This record gives sequence, C-alpha cells and structure tokens, in this order.
Amino acid sequence: MNVNGKHYRTIWINPEDKNSIQIIDQRHLPHEFIIETLRNTEEVEKAIKEMHVRGAGLIGATAGYGMHLASLEASENNFNSYMIQAGEKLKSTRPTAINLAWAIDKQLKNLKENYSSRKIFFETAQQIAEEDAENCKTIGKNGLEVIENIYKIKKGIVNILTHCNAGWLAFVDYGSALSPIYVAHEKGIPVHVWVDMTAPWNQGGKLTSWELEQQGVPYTIISDNEGGKLMQDKMIDLVFVGADRITRNGDVANKIGTYLKALSAKDNNISFYVAAPLSTFDLKISDGKDIPIEERSPEEVKYASGLTDKGVIEKILLTPKNSNALNHGFDITPARLITGIITERGICMPNKKSIEDVFNNP
Repeated sequence: MNVNGKHYRTIWINPEDKNSIQIIDQRHLPHEFIIETLRNTEEVEKAIKEMHVRGAGLIGATAGYGMHLASLEASENNFNSYMIQAGEKLKSTRPTAINLAWAIDKQLKNLKENYSSRKIFFETAQQIAEEDAENCKTIGKNGLEVIENIYKIKKGIVNILTHCNAGWLAFVDYGSALSPIYVAHEKGIPVHVWVDMTAPWNQGGKLTSWELEQQGVPYTIISDNEGGKLMQDKMIDLVFVGADRITRNGDVANKIGTYLKALSAKDNNISFYVAAPLSTFDLKISDGKDIPIEERSPEEVKYASGLTDKGVIEKILLTPKNSNALNHGFDITPARLITGIITERGICMPNKKSIEDVFNNP
C-alpha cells in the first residue's frame, strides 16, 4: 500500500544488506514513519514481543524471516538443533496468533525433509511473505461482494465498523478486514469506515486511521464504546474484523473488545464478517475456549503515548500510580455471532463442515 504516495510493504529484505530485514516500526505511527533494521533472531524476537510489528499475518511473515536469520547464525555442527531452538524462542513471543507457529513450522519442515541449506530458509521466508500479500489481495476481491450487495440496496455510502487494525500494517500488504474496503474504494463504491480506537494500544486510532488516510478512504475515529449506539441509530451497515486464530468450529480470537461488537451487531441485525487467510485457522482446536489468550503488561493500560503540542512524543500515566490493571490482548467471538469468514478461497460459514470444505477444495 502507499505511504505518502510511495508503495511499501510492512517487511522486506534490506536492499543494502541481504543478511538483514527491514520493517516499519509501528510503535511510532502515526506521528513518525520509522524503518527499523533487524539483523539477528534476538532482534526479531524483541520486535514481535514488543510490537514493533503486530497483526497475525505480519507476525507470521516476521517469524519466517527470523528463521532465515537463524539459519545464517547456525553453525554446520549444530544446524538442526539451533534452528529448532530458535523456532521455540520465536513461538514463545506471542501465544495467541497461530500464524506465528504456522510460519515457524513451515520453516522447520525443511529440516525434516533434509532441506537444511540456508538458501531454502531464505526462499521459504520469501514465499511466506509473498503468499501472505497475495492471499490478502484475494480476500479483498472475495469480500467486495459483501459491500457491493449493501450498496446495490442502499444506493448510498456504505458505513463499515472495524475494530483494531486488520489492514496492510497487520500483514505484508493489503490486509484482511480492510482489503475489501480498499477494493471497493478503488472501484468507486462510496464507503466510510467507523474506526474503533481499540484501547489500550489504540491500534485503530493510531494505525487503521493512518493507513485509511494514506489510501484516501473516508473514516471517523470513535471510542470503543460508541459502536453500540451507532448500530442502534442505524449508522452502521456492516462490521469487518480480522482474526488471530480461528478454530475448526468457527470461533474466532481477535483483539479484546471484538466479542462486544459482535453482540451489538447481532442485536441490531447487522452482518458481522471476519476476514482472514487460511493460515489463521487452527484445525487442531474445535472450541474457542482452548485458544491461549495472551495477557500483556498492566503498564499498557495505565500509560499512553502521544504527540504533545511541542511536537514531542511522550509517555504519560493515566491512572493512580499504584493501580492494579488487567490487560488481556484478545477475546473469543463464538461462531454463532459471525455471519461469515472471508478467506482467499471464498466466503465460508462459521461451522465445521464449511471450514473443512474450504480446506479440502482449493
């Protein structure tokens, strides 16, 4: 997607040093656009854990490149054991997003098939990134029909609510939940996006708003608690969200607060769609209750950072200093509240049979 009119992906091989990768450090957005270089697995682990990169697809792609860097670090004497150890360390950085483990297992499969050359790990990392971008592009095309159907009936602006950031910043390019919106906008369908702030990291207010603005898509930022009222007032036509893990029966783990949006949408007869590539599905799990939910630092709830009137980014304390705080990163939206799941192979229903059909019929 575009940044100030120039195309960027969220992660790429450093053109000046093929043995390192570069990322957009999302902690500084929307006020500063900073490109960070990662030279080893330790820096990749830190980038994932501390959310220099975030979003299911991008976490997976970053892990894939992390394994490429691990292959450069490993000696010939302990190559396999080093790669396995590096994979376990990377897996431990963020437990909820299945794309992380999926990408690492895809790389480790090279060991089982005796493809232990460094070239293979580089090529696999590149493949993971390319497939992520292509799948998200296809998700946009497949999800377009949902927006088109509403536009044909309404013959006016289609108002879409989104939660957190499931745009190109959460993937290698295009995004999942925002991808159909970008396609609709490019085709001239009038769309407007209600952007949840998405506390405590405010990925909606900081990231979704920024990338929508870069693409010229109209949007309005709202507090996380505003969505229900807007639905009651018939100011929302559709809800699009992403996912960090989807079970075999269609339960979805996504950013904390997604479940509440799904409940409001159900109560107001508003379609609620999840957009995600097949790499986000975990067919080993049949119930959302079995998805591990990441609990992050209470400091993320108690503190916030922003741009001051003096042009300086500062971190400030929002609460009494000794307050207790709870900070779950995700919640589970049950399949019964979901209208459909938009994938690169089409739109499936949130149930076991439909999901299995998507996997079994390429």
